[in-house]
Amino acid sequence: MTTAQTSREAGGKFGVFRSLRYRNYRLYATGAIMSNIGTWMQRIAQDWLVLGLTDGNAFALGVVTFLQFVPTLGLGMVGGLIADRYDKQTVLRFTQAGVALTAATLGVLDLTGAVTVWWVYILALVLGIINAIESPSRVSIASELVPEKDVVNAVGLNSSSFNAARLIGPAIAGVLIGVIGTGPVFLINAASSVWIIVLLSMIDPKERYGVDRVARERGQVREAFRYVRSRPEIVLTILLVTCVSFFGLNLQVIVPLVATQVFHQGAAQYGLLASSLALGTLAGALAGAGRKRRPRLRSLVVSALAFGLFEIGIAWIGNYWLFALALVPVGVVSLFFIISANAFVQLSVESATRGRVMALYMMFFMGAGAFGSPLVGWLTSVWGIQWALAICGAATALSALGIGLLLARRLGGFHVEAHLRTRPWLQVHIGEEQMFPYRREPAEQVT
Repeated sequence: MTTAQTSREAGGKFGVFRSLRYRNYRLYATGAIMSNIGTWMQRIAQDWLVLGLTDGNAFALGVVTFLQFVPTLGLGMVGGLIADRYDKQTVLRFTQAGVALTAATLGVLDLTGAVTVWWVYILALVLGIINAIESPSRVSIASELVPEKDVVNAVGLNSSSFNAARLIGPAIAGVLIGVIGTGPVFLINAASSVWIIVLLSMIDPKERYGVDRVARERGQVREAFRYVRSRPEIVLTILLVTCVSFFGLNLQVIVPLVATQVFHQGAAQYGLLASSLALGTLAGALAGAGRKRRPRLRSLVVSALAFGLFEIGIAWIGNYWLFALALVPVGVVSLFFIISANAFVQLSVESATRGRVMALYMMFFMGAGAFGSPLVGWLTSVWGIQWALAICGAATALSALGIGLLLARRLGGFHVEAHLRTRPWLQVHIGEEQMFPYRREPAEQVT
């Protein structure tokens, strides 16, 4: 039996989970799922704590999100340089130790009754600084734990892990908050970070793939910017990700307000809404992980457009259970977009520059979300929760259309073909890429 045949059989056997064939990736994935569950539990507890400390102030909730993600703008490229120069496995161990210490501090403050909203702000900022340094190593380590042919799958499984945790974590947090309060939830997150540190220490450096380090030189940040500017497809992808993150992905700011102020529900019901959204994102992540082909710009534009339209569609749903159900497809298209964009950029760059390019990608992705969250909070205060949701969806859809037109211009224009067969159908093309629907069979064109 040839190596190729063995590989095909293994791929067929493991399917969507084929990256788990590799021991190093299994260790990382096992640690990541527990750490991610803890992270999502802390997010729910933190949101609930802030709402309790500020009497349901939406702007304060947006400020916490802003402080937690804005450091990516200033320190993201520092994290990228660290990812390109140093061992990512070691970087992640140190940053997770910082996460554990931050979560434990917030838990102790909460349990002792010393916590104030200003303490939450300070610790959110500290956590944001740690995440800014960690993110480039975290998002790019998958390409070192599996061979290149399985990178898309590994990226998808990482997102699946994150979103499985997004499904499980809020549900657990909602129950625990109602029973024992928010303080112990923060301590559980600290313990989950210790768990991933242990498993990261067990990864075998000899079984890593494509580990290229860059020597310390001047101008390496400028070099990354020049590299990205020379790749129009990466520029357009980052621009689209920025728009979607600024408007659409700040749905997380609106959902707790929908739970408490539109449907007048408690912590457990808020956790259920968060879990409904997470169920959709998990499905979207698994769909992305199951792809065997490289993502294309076409799928990014279409999934971003669908995400915006779905957000508009759920804005005025007046029934709690229908809203919870409708969050599932919203989650599917949002995560399919995120995975496609992430994998597209990772596979489009060289390994020696991947850390810096992914840092730039994360700067725009996380930074846009950070700057957008106070705006979304302000929109809910001025226009109301439902109008704010509709406005964010419309802005996301219009951004996707705009990027699609820019893409069409670069690739040679936009045209529509109508085909007449037994069943008439339509094709939409951007340049040489067929946007909708994807078909291989030849057909007779009608002019």
